[in-house]
Amino acid sequence: MKKFVLIPDSFKGTMSSLEVCRIMEESIRRHFPQAEVLSLPVADGGEGSVDAFLTAAGGKKVPLRVKGPYGEEIDSFYGITPDHTAVIEMAACAGLPLSEGVMRPDLASTYGVGQLMVHAAEQGCKKLIICLGGSCTNDMGAGAAAAAGVVFRNREGEEFVPTGATLGQIGSISREGLHPLLRGCEIIAMCDIDNPLYGESGAACVFAPQKGADAEMVRMLDQNLRRAAQAVKEQLSVSLDGVPGAGAAGGMGGGMLAFFGARLQMGITTVLDALSFERKARDADVVFTGEGKLDTQSLRGKVVVGVARRAKAIGVPVIAVVGDIGDGIDAVYEEGVCAVFSINRVAVDFSQAQLRSRQDMALTMENLMRFLSQFS
Repeated sequence: MKKFVLIPDSFKGTMSSLEVCRIMEESIRRHFPQAEVLSLPVADGGEGSVDAFLTAAGGKKVPLRVKGPYGEEIDSFYGITPDHTAVIEMAACAGLPLSEGVMRPDLASTYGVGQLMVHAAEQGCKKLIICLGGSCTNDMGAGAAAAAGVVFRNREGEEFVPTGATLGQIGSISREGLHPLLRGCEIIAMCDIDNPLYGESGAACVFAPQKGADAEMVRMLDQNLRRAAQAVKEQLSVSLDGVPGAGAAGGMGGGMLAFFGARLQMGITTVLDALSFERKARDADVVFTGEGKLDTQSLRGKVVVGVARRAKAIGVPVIAVVGDIGDGIDAVYEEGVCAVFSINRVAVDFSQAQLRSRQDMALTMENLMRFLSQFS
């Protein structure tokens, strides 16, 4: 009997990882009705991470009203596992889909993330996993820190909550007011990339254009991250220069280190460990994975490559089904990916392609399973 393991990321803005698993399984069942199909929806720190952890470990979702990226009150959530670990997606209150129609990374704030953290600590959680990814922000996590009691003042001594546009105005930082329960928590910042805080590979230059920044805004945001890093070094004696992952989620990786004393950890590694991936996939015939776009960023620790590395170590082939394929991805084959297929069937803009993504995923999987069934 055939065994297939499905372990995709979400296709951001189109399909959740749960939806991708469902579509993949339906195609597999049509051609291999007796097959064992194990669905393991995952995320690498971005959208869907709470669901991935709760699927792996059990637990519950906690709903909470917090501030959204532009100060509006929104419905958000976090997860609590049976061992009282809180799993918080920063995307649940500062994610890119919440910025639709505005797209201003210079103004967007992570304030709501801090509110989720405080609430989790007040519920008795002693370990917090903060999932960094899918952000619409570029505030270095200063909003979250302010919500948790960190005080920022400008050079005139006035208290304010920095955003991407005002990080450069920080004159002083005080952690004295940080919520006392958070001081006693183990905090892990789970990120999906290893980019530094600033520079050509930093948060603003690489990711801000996807969030609506033009070239002039990118330069401003990058300069402000540099200035904020200098303020952190002077005020908190924490150096963020060149720290891998500090650029995650609009620089929130760096902010988690500086303001909360968090530990940065690659997201997909954390999730695969929680899922006991090797044990579940060891006897599989094929592992199917995927993400919205496979590009050079994928090589820096996202789901497809993370899964492929672990599957390669146990000798199981991996097929990646993705939304789009960028240039320069040949290295994924060395990491353990056997083949890559794009679901894009017609040459249209993403705004049109996302409307037909479920249909195109189903058709692509149908073709793949037709091919594989010839060798069963």
